[in-house]
Order: sequence, then structure tokens, then C-alpha cells
Amino acid sequence: MRTLEHPDRDDLRLDAVLSALADPVRRAIVGQLADGHAEQACMAFALPVSKSTSTHHFRVLREAGVIEQRYRGTAIHSTLRREDLDARFPGLLTAVLAAG
Repeated sequence: MRTLEHPDRDDLRLDAVLSALADPVRRAIVGQLADGHAEQACMAFALPVSKSTSTHHFRVLREAGVIEQRYRGTAIHSTLRREDLDARFPGLLTAVLAAG
């Protein structure tokens, strides 16, 4: 089974999370995960970028620890790491989501 690397909760870095959330496309992904189902396939996101650019945005979010991604068959499903982000940086995710 293929797996993807994710930082542990204690290894989340504020600068990496803020950098990942600085991009409007990545904020749209996070917003959709926050408002939608707990887990969504990457193809469920209607993003205004090419597939390869979309893949890049998901990778940046995963490597920063904002989302978790898991293979489900041949599809990759993403979930928001809300609990981990709230534990490390209380209020940050709520503020980012409220700001739009």
C-alpha cells in the first residue's frame, strides 16, 4: 500500500503553515475541506488551475501539515488536520477561514 509522508503534530512549523495558507488556491482547498465532507478526493475540487498545479498545491498543504492525504484505491483523499492545527496554533485556522 502506498503512503504519503506527513509531519507529526509536534513538528508543525508556523512559518510553513502560514506560507501554505498564503496562497488563495490553497485557502480555497482548506475552506472546502472545512465546509464539506470530512474527506474528499482531490478530483472533487473545482480549482482554477491545471491538474499538475493542483497537485502542487495539495503537496504544499500536506508537507506543511495542513491536510492529511491517503490513498483510497487509485484516488488520493484529503482531510483537514483541524485538531492538530488547533492544538499547535490555537485560533489560527479559525481566523484564516473567517478572513476568507
